[in-house]
Amino acid sequence: MNVALRYAARSDVGLVRTVNQDSGYAGPELLVLADGMGGPAGGDIASSVAVGHLAPLDGESHGSDDLLDHLRTALGNAHRDLVEYSKKRRELKGLGTTVIAVLRSGNRLGMVHIGDSRAYLMHQGELSQVTSDHTFVQHLIDTGELTAEEAEHHPQRSALLRVLGDGDVPPVVDESVRQAQVGDRWLLCSDGLSGPVSAETIGETMHEFADPGACADELLDLALRAGGQDNITVVIADVVAVEDLPDTTPQIVGAAAVDRSRPTRGGSGAAARAAALTASTDPGDTDAAEPTRNRGCRRVAAWGIAVVVVLALIAGLGTIGYRWTQTQYYIGIDDQYVAIYQGVPQSVGPIHLSTVHQRTDLELADLPSFARNRVERTMAADSLAEAEDIVVELRDQVGDEDPSAGEPDEQADDDEQSGQDS
Repeated sequence: MNVALRYAARSDVGLVRTVNQDSGYAGPELLVLADGMGGPAGGDIASSVAVGHLAPLDGESHGSDDLLDHLRTALGNAHRDLVEYSKKRRELKGLGTTVIAVLRSGNRLGMVHIGDSRAYLMHQGELSQVTSDHTFVQHLIDTGELTAEEAEHHPQRSALLRVLGDGDVPPVVDESVRQAQVGDRWLLCSDGLSGPVSAETIGETMHEFADPGACADELLDLALRAGGQDNITVVIADVVAVEDLPDTTPQIVGAAAVDRSRPTRGGSGAAARAAALTASTDPGDTDAAEPTRNRGCRRVAAWGIAVVVVLALIAGLGTIGYRWTQTQYYIGIDDQYVAIYQGVPQSVGPIHLSTVHQRTDLELADLPSFARNRVERTMAADSLAEAEDIVVELRDQVGDEDPSAGEPDEQADDDEQSGQDS
């Protein structure tokens, strides 16, 4: 039987972190989960680079015998890029990321894994973990020096033994080839989910929610309700018959996505404040204690690497990379009218990654100044329907009093002061 993947990818920065260092990718032939290393080491960049090199595999045809070769090559290229990048940006020395990547050819799945992100398989209603954490405490468990219960509270429970990073030695990954069977459900997740949420609860949730997107949303919510101490990313894929596949548009989330700065869906209530307070007293939370100047450097670096990721998507993915950009929408200006754009508000050399989907009859000049400023800066939307809703909201603001009306004219004040000084 010919099979396909029905998938969903979700990511949340969590209730404590200031930067989402996870990246996720889900497409018809490829699933990727990358969890960037914490602190000032540029984990968001590392996870984005990993996705940027792996994503082109989703647009190529593969033989079942060379799945692992393709994955190894992509990770090797990502490793070389990270080495070069950290040489140019010395403050980012030590950047790295975990990676789980699953590449499909027909009914065969090739998987590579490095780090402590996890892959789970639900087969005939039973959930099993199919990866082994590359951590110090897992090594102690494997050698009988520590129990699984003791490992949960070990002070070095987050210490990684293997990672895709800027080290001199290329990454050593676990590899396997498996059968894709109709009815199976795969879950790739960062430790933002597997840490606070038990495997039993994960299994119950995966069994309860039939839709991959709804299941991914519920898993995020569970991790947030458990404190949301870390970034949380999940990629879910159901193995289905080809005729049951509704959509083949790739999904990119987290640090590698256009909306990488999306705020947490967990809000800012009591749970969020409690999580932040707990994190501030946790000596192992390097990201929470990250110096402001390093965050600024990493934000600049992240924008630079975003261009690299887009280039990789366009150059490697071809039509699939472009098709992904066309799932994005935003509000902008077209000839002084409010317009809905399809794509992303970026250009790669001479290539514009967006086009006007609809120019409305709403003139920019009719909007109050605060609304004009928002449109001029562009307003991102998660879907065409949300973009249309934004236009409706803008129409409702026509004729509204400008919130800046009556405020002092700063330029006039400056001119007046300048005249007095002279």
